[in-house]
Amino acid sequence: MGKETGFLEFKRINNGDVPPLERIKTFEEFHTPLAAESRRQQAARCMNCGVPFCQSAMNLSGMVVGCPLHNLVPEWNDELYKGHDEHAFNRLHKTSNFPEFTGRVCPALCEKACMCGQYGDSVTVHDNELFLVERAYEKGYIRPLAPKVRSGKKVAVVGSGPSGLAVADELNHRGHLVTVFEREDEIGGLLMYGIPNMKLDKSVIKRRRKLMEEEGVKFVTGVNIGKDKDSSEILDKFDAVVLCCGSKKPRPLAAAEPGKVGGVYYAVDFLTRNTRALMKAKDRSVAALKEAGGYVDAAGKNVVIVGGGDTGNDCIGTVIRQGAKSVTALEMMPKPPVTRAASNPWPEWPGTLKTDYGHEEAIAVYGADPRIFETTVKSVTTDKKGNIKEIQTVKVAFKDGKLTEVPGSGKKLKCDLLLIAAGFIGCEDYTAAAFNLRLSPRGTVEPMTRHGDGSTVSLRTTNHVDGSFSSNSAANKPSSIYRAGQKLFSAGDMRRGQSLVVWAIAEGRACAKEVDEFLMGYSNL
Repeated sequence: MGKETGFLEFKRINNGDVPPLERIKTFEEFHTPLAAESRRQQAARCMNCGVPFCQSAMNLSGMVVGCPLHNLVPEWNDELYKGHDEHAFNRLHKTSNFPEFTGRVCPALCEKACMCGQYGDSVTVHDNELFLVERAYEKGYIRPLAPKVRSGKKVAVVGSGPSGLAVADELNHRGHLVTVFEREDEIGGLLMYGIPNMKLDKSVIKRRRKLMEEEGVKFVTGVNIGKDKDSSEILDKFDAVVLCCGSKKPRPLAAAEPGKVGGVYYAVDFLTRNTRALMKAKDRSVAALKEAGGYVDAAGKNVVIVGGGDTGNDCIGTVIRQGAKSVTALEMMPKPPVTRAASNPWPEWPGTLKTDYGHEEAIAVYGADPRIFETTVKSVTTDKKGNIKEIQTVKVAFKDGKLTEVPGSGKKLKCDLLLIAAGFIGCEDYTAAAFNLRLSPRGTVEPMTRHGDGSTVSLRTTNHVDGSFSSNSAANKPSSIYRAGQKLFSAGDMRRGQSLVVWAIAEGRACAKEVDEFLMGYSNL
């Protein structure tokens, strides 16, 4: 460890934030980095404890804590403290393909498991990571590293979200010829169109794309496999096909369906249209967005958002910037405690109230937290043109494991724009049909095992929180949990279910190793 008493000498200092009332004038990233010397002091707080839970990804009480990528946190914190920035970055990059993404959008599972957080404040692992990768780009530590020898094996990756990009990056560096197919006009999946610009500037994704192209990865955008191009063409042309198509089928809201009720949208569709418009604007200001047009405008409207996760929070931040008259966020679950309950000890994931940037901005603009807990939409009222104008909410509670309404709890709320951010329920149907995939009840791809005659059958498994599988049939144990058929693999949210960017990258890395073994008979990944 760099400084034995660092965790005693230095207090935790986060990257700064532009004040809410100032930052809502633009869609720019609003975190301000610490000076290098202050960042090294933050790295000095790392204790290099005997059992570094920060890199463990342990499943405790049904929740994972610690980094799914198993980042070598104590090692690169030590190098960062000593001023060895290039060595520090190399240790980070050894396990993490895209720290510029996770350093911006990851909820920092590592910090929740940090030993310093047991009785005080955890190490600023998240901010240290972002410092290192941006330093690496600035100083030229990151540069194109195309493989000197190619295997001649061709791999198609369908989907360019974080799992698809990780698969492509790993297999390309191994020497395989990788082509990534993306149905949108830009790569990145939800990184590009599902996460707003103030959280992840889109230039960051384009910077990574340029680097990967210089290293030999080929990106084909605007092609929807299963619709624009037949899956058999992909399977015939490539030696292996990896499906990383995400879990983009939205969870519907029974009370109102987008397309049938005016002013009702799925959250990702709303965010996508906002980002598309912003990318056409002359800059990232709210004024430039309005000039560009072509998005769903919340200006002057009473907005209700259903869903209390990250996507719901991103919607709050977006509609505030657009000039919403009011914002209400409905969450079915009870309000978490502000501090850890006795039944939720460290290092378990803290089940405490999280006030994110969108909530902070709503408090600054409207004077109150926008969230209403244990509440959902029971019905909607429309005007003569079929546009939503009011919703009826109802309190809900879990009774005997079932969600039930609380009698007499109904309330009416004005609503001109209803955004559904209730999560996702699996991969889209046409993708599964195109590749003849077996799906679990959760809408995720089931692993397949191959019989002696070359045929494949579905393997009934249980998908654990930590990503591992168990089977009731030892005879049908597959060679890979990522195997979806003959030379067909799947990774990311499509296989795992709706999850975090860091899990998607971990999935992509693990899947790439299995693909490499399939192609070469062994793997050094």
